Amino acid sequence: MTPKLKSYDVVIIGGAMLGSSTAWFLSKSPDFKGKILVVERDPTYEFAATSLTNSSIRMQFSEAINVKISQFGADFVKNFKTYMGGRPELPQPIIQSFGYMYLANTQGFADQLKADQKMQAANGAGTKHMSRDEIAKAYPFYQLDDIIAGNHNLVDEGYFEGATLFDWWKRQAKTKGVEYVHNEVVAISKNTDGSKIESVTLKSGEIISCGVVVNCSGTRGSLVARLAGIEIPVEPRKRMTFIFDAEKPLDRELPLTIDPSGVHMRSEGKYYMTGGPPDDDSAVDPNDFAPDNDIWENKIWPAVANRIPQFEAIKVINSWAGHYDYNVLDQNAILGPHTKVKNFMFCNGFSGHGFQQSPAMGRGLSELITYGAFKTLDLSPFSFARIERNEPFLEKAVI
Repeated sequence: MTPKLKSYDVVIIGGAMLGSSTAWFLSKSPDFKGKILVVERDPTYEFAATSLTNSSIRMQFSEAINVKISQFGADFVKNFKTYMGGRPELPQPIIQSFGYMYLANTQGFADQLKADQKMQAANGAGTKHMSRDEIAKAYPFYQLDDIIAGNHNLVDEGYFEGATLFDWWKRQAKTKGVEYVHNEVVAISKNTDGSKIESVTLKSGEIISCGVVVNCSGTRGSLVARLAGIEIPVEPRKRMTFIFDAEKPLDRELPLTIDPSGVHMRSEGKYYMTGGPPDDDSAVDPNDFAPDNDIWENKIWPAVANRIPQFEAIKVINSWAGHYDYNVLDQNAILGPHTKVKNFMFCNGFSGHGFQQSPAMGRGLSELITYGAFKTLDLSPFSFARIERNEPFLEKAVI
């Protein structure tokens, strides 16, 4: 698909959740008057993390800025119709706040959860630190012999209808003049001293001049950065998700439970969802979505049945493989401009929490592009400069 113009003020590479959030926030800014092109290699989004996500939102992070990012995300979901202009045909997505339940089986992890809870509560989150007895009283189906304590939050934490946000961001961005093309960026050209991107070359052959390039290409983020001669520590990591039916369903909603084994599980309507990282969590090819069914028998089901004995008799009814764009340095996003190539913007390395962070990150990138600075949340801890200095900004609460 050929773009209508030969030059754009902003070229966004990748039109999924983060790319469309950025496009929408830019298009609605009264102070941004430029032309925006979104280049998407697969407009079906069949294998995009946006389509394969578990669509969860949480306040339980180890870094305060991530708590604030999720708080804005929750506010955006709850006030979606207002943010999107209040038109009567707009749907109202919901947050099913069954919460996350982090379980600690060591004193060190319990102490970390307690410290995290204090920080989260100080920033307005509803997280509660719970003893083993308190957990057992609230959720008697857990087997807690090895558990010391846990953290739980029933405020704006659980599942949200992120697909609604994505759909309407695209729709309204297009209405406001954002151009989406089915194409692929295969080359990026800089000026003679390498300080500025001048153009991108599309697979169809067109050379498009641009003012700013935004890398929103998910697990292909490092490949796109490499086109500009830039290296980032981001790689695709495979994650399997399983939906199962239980012979003996629970009598209440199952929080998104993070077992000490690394396996997580939660309610999914009348069914249940579970998954977890493989023991060999190494990089995969960005095209590798082959299922890893052995992980069910060897890791996932044993952990599920151990934590909830009522789930000894369960049946898998669906499963799929998705990818994290995993930042191996510190499991946090890389956001904002390169230190030398100032008009190359990163939006990469979210390590599994990009979907829930997309409202704040799209808004932040829009502010950077329009004003040259963050106007709402200060997202500078995610800057590329820390990558260059090899100074991790570590997020410990990665699932």
